[in-house]
Amino acid sequence: MDWVDRAARLRQWSRDGVRAPHKPLLFLYALGRHQRDPDGSELPYTAVEDDLKRLLAEYGPVRATSPAYPFHHLVGDGVWEVRTDRGPGSPGTRVGELRATRAVGRLAPGLRDALRRDPALLGRIARTLLDSHFPPSLHADLCAAVGLEPGEVAAVPAPGGPRRRGTRMREAVLTAYEYRCAFCGYDGMIGALPVGLEAAHVRWWAYGGPDDVDNGLCLCSLHHKLLDQGVLGIGDGHRILVSQRFVGRGRAAREQVLALAGRPLLGPQPGAAPVAEPHLRWHAGQVFQGAARPAPGPPAS
Repeated sequence: MDWVDRAARLRQWSRDGVRAPHKPLLFLYALGRHQRDPDGSELPYTAVEDDLKRLLAEYGPVRATSPAYPFHHLVGDGVWEVRTDRGPGSPGTRVGELRATRAVGRLAPGLRDALRRDPALLGRIARTLLDSHFPPSLHADLCAAVGLEPGEVAAVPAPGGPRRRGTRMREAVLTAYEYRCAFCGYDGMIGALPVGLEAAHVRWWAYGGPDDVDNGLCLCSLHHKLLDQGVLGIGDGHRILVSQRFVGRGRAAREQVLALAGRPLLGPQPGAAPVAEPHLRWHAGQVFQGAARPAPGPPAS
């Protein structure tokens, strides 16, 4: 049985690029627990509920979803099983029922056996889930959040498939923005090589975002990650949005994040395509966290 293929084909509700990474997040969480303790991988719903809520809040869609949803529905993909004090099988997606019946989930027996025979399989499955549902800027943080060893996952080659990432987007995007972060203007170089500048997908590649200049921004590493985490976005008139959910009390947070609210993007240069409206709408609806902060007023005289 090809467990990597099963991971790549998790059944999810999806329409018009709507994000639904609930099952992948639970699957990654279960892999992390298995990696740490292969012989103690049972996960009582009541023990993991808060962890799943946190993962969904940090890495899931903007709309709220109960952790009971993936706990129940992942069973249908053949990689997860649930039993209760009544016997095998999940009682459904009602939180009260999962708690009352002492529901316990764990990786399917066949998958656990396969992971014991081939420990490297875990990294291949995790890499498939990460590449299929999240941008690369979040992979290391997400591995840490679910307890996976990022080094083992990073060492796995990217899986092949009918859709492959383009190899020229980075240079095209950095050129379009003249090797300068479109949010803060950072333009560091070592000799002729840019340092800490990246080509960010506005609509994630995992959700149909093309490797085109009009879906890209040249961003410094910090602002790339904050864009992918929904702290930053792009609003009307290509002005920068800062989420009200972001809290930063120190000077660096104020100057590098909060002060960006309402600023126009820097670039692209004349003749280069700006970020297309469909990609901006996707990011606003699927990634950006809640309402935007108002632009800061002029300094007091």
